[in-house]
Amino acid sequence: MSTAKTFSKAPYRRRVISEVRPAILSTSATELEVWLSSRAAPAYRRKQVWGWLARGAASFAEMGDVPKPLRSELEREFRVTSLRQVAMSEADRGLTTKTLYELDGGHSVESVVMRYSGRSTLCISSQAGCPIGCPFCATGKFPFGRNLKAHEIIEQALDAVRVLGTEGRRLSHVVFMGMGEPMANYHAVVESVRRLSDPELLGISPRRIVVSTSGLIPRITQLGEEKLAVTLAISLHAARDELRDVLVPINRKYPVADLVAAAQGYADRTSRRVSYEWVLLAGVNDTERDAKELGRLLRGKLAHVNLIPFNPVDDTPYRAPERGAVRRFKELVEAQGLTVTVRDTRGRDADAACGQLHERVMLAGRAQGALLTDRSVVPAS
Repeated sequence: MSTAKTFSKAPYRRRVISEVRPAILSTSATELEVWLSSRAAPAYRRKQVWGWLARGAASFAEMGDVPKPLRSELEREFRVTSLRQVAMSEADRGLTTKTLYELDGGHSVESVVMRYSGRSTLCISSQAGCPIGCPFCATGKFPFGRNLKAHEIIEQALDAVRVLGTEGRRLSHVVFMGMGEPMANYHAVVESVRRLSDPELLGISPRRIVVSTSGLIPRITQLGEEKLAVTLAISLHAARDELRDVLVPINRKYPVADLVAAAQGYADRTSRRVSYEWVLLAGVNDTERDAKELGRLLRGKLAHVNLIPFNPVDDTPYRAPERGAVRRFKELVEAQGLTVTVRDTRGRDADAACGQLHERVMLAGRAQGALLTDRSVVPAS
C-alpha cells in the first residue's frame, strides 16, 4: 500500500494571463543595480536582496536590513518568485518531497528534495516536458511545453532552500535530472549553474552539481569548454545501438560509441569522472549480454556506472527487476572492471519517476473539468 502523502495547494487551473511583474531573478545583477540606482539606492542593496533570497526569504517584507520604502518599491515592481506551488507529494517518512509548480503561461514542472545524513539534494527540472521521448519515462508521455528560463530553474532551488531552512538543513547538491533534457536548454542551464554557484547567491560548488544528458554530443563538447567542472551524467540505459535506438531515440542521431567518446573528451578536459546512468528494465537491459557490452564500452574510461531500478510508469510495457536481479546485474558489471553503485530508490511511493506527479495532477484536473484547453493559454512574453 502506498504511504505517500499528497498535498494540493488549490484545484489546478492554468492561468490564462501571466503576472505582469517580472520575477526579481529574471534581472541580472547589473540590471538590478541600475534599477536601484534609478531610485537613489546604493548598489550594495542588490547583494542584500540576493542574500535574503539565498536564505529563503518568501517576500520582500522579510528583508529586514533593506529600508522599508525600498521594500515597498520592490514589491510593486517585482515578484520574489514566478513559481506557484500546485501540489506536493511526500514519502520516505518526510525525507523525500516532490513539488509541482506552475510556470508563467500555464505549463508545470516538478522538483524533488531528497534528504540524507549530512547532505540534501535537489533534483531540478530544466524543461516543461521533454522532447526526447524515451518510452519508459512519464515526462515523455505529455506534449513538450517549453524551455525554462534560468531564473525559473534557480527559483526551484530557492524554494528548496526555503523548505530545508525550516528543518535546520541546507541545500548542498543539485542534479539536473528532473523534467526535460538539460542540454536542449543549454544556455539557460549553464547560466543557472553559474548562478547556483555564485557565492553572492547560493554558493553551491559546481563539483556538487550534476548535469545530465541523453546524448546531445555538440553540447557535451561545448560544456567541456565552459570551465565549470560540473559532473556530467549520461543517460545511457543500453550499450548497443539496436537497443538504445528504442530506449533513447536520440541515439539514432548520436550513436552510443560517439556519445561515449564525447563524454570521455569531457572527462579528459575537466578531469571529472563521468557518471553513466542505467535505468534497469526487467528482461530488457539487465542481462549478462548487457553487462558485457557495457564493460566493452566503458572499460578504461574515467567512468562510474549508476544503476537505477525502474520506477514503474503507467501505460508502459516495462517493469522493475527484482532485488536479486539488480544485485546480480551489479555483480556482472563489476566483473567487467567497472565501478558501480545502485541508486537509492527514494520516493517509490511518491510518484517518484520523473513526471509522475505532473501526470497525476493533470489527469485529476481533467477528470474534474478544471483545466482550460491549451488554446486558451497566453504564453509568457
